Amino acid sequence: MFPIIPANSVTAASGNTEGIFGYGSTGSVTAITNLVSNAGVVASDTVGVGTAREALAACEYGEDKGIFGYGYNTLSMTNLVSNAGVVASDTAGVGTGRNGLAACSYGGDKGIFGFGIITATVSAVTNLVSNAGVVALDTAGVGTTRYNLTACEYGEDKGIFGFGHDGSNYVSMTNLVSNAGVVASDTAGVGTAGGDLAACGYGGDKGIFGFGYRNAFSAITNLISNAGVVASDTVGVGTGRRYIAACEYGGDKGIFGFGNSGSRVSMTNLVSNAGVVASDTAGIGIARSTPGACSFN
Repeated sequence: MFPIIPANSVTAASGNTEGIFGYGSTGSVTAITNLVSNAGVVASDTVGVGTAREALAACEYGEDKGIFGYGYNTLSMTNLVSNAGVVASDTAGVGTGRNGLAACSYGGDKGIFGFGIITATVSAVTNLVSNAGVVALDTAGVGTTRYNLTACEYGEDKGIFGFGHDGSNYVSMTNLVSNAGVVASDTAGVGTAGGDLAACGYGGDKGIFGFGYRNAFSAITNLISNAGVVASDTVGVGTGRRYIAACEYGGDKGIFGFGNSGSRVSMTNLVSNAGVVASDTAGIGIARSTPGACSFN
């Protein structure tokens, strides 16, 4: 029997409890995945399903499932993730193939892939993901074209793309995503410009950008309020690295993992429900860079 919630009552925001890191490069492309428990513990490698690739993106959809999509070399196929963390075989791609893109959820149960590089062309194209995991055709890009950016959810039902490389320089501007999946024009950047970073939700309705390349390998983070406002730099905790991924776990916490600190690594850094990043946790699974990550369940 479903609980009865009185009108006008307020309930604590809650997200998915488990996560998954997947794909990337170990020196050669892979489709290996690693599940993340509701306590933030990363599991050993699971044999990969689908086309091995790197520089892809991933996000949640349907409230409790996930999707990996696109990737190098200008691919557009996707792989759905069940609410048990099982990755499905390839689904034929929809939209323009690209890599170095980002993705996040919006609307509570849908997702969006956006930006990236198409062969040698930097793009701002987006593709919406329905609550059934169906990817839509290209939507004309809004905002500065860029790649190697990142994205996450905020405010329970909205999203934000941020940072990246515009083809000439690293940047720090952001683009908000409404709860209808509409991407807004550029918001002036806050924090040190950079790319190759990751982002995830925390605290039920907030987000965090972190790590990447910001004049050097970095562990700098920038918190995102539940109104989508990005805070100035927080001094980094943990090993500075780029080509990293991040996702939510435990309903209100986050985890950064993998990347390249001069060589590929598998370490992780947990994020509390107050947005505090913990020191390095020894890596589990094969070291790799440019994976994707999302939450589920």
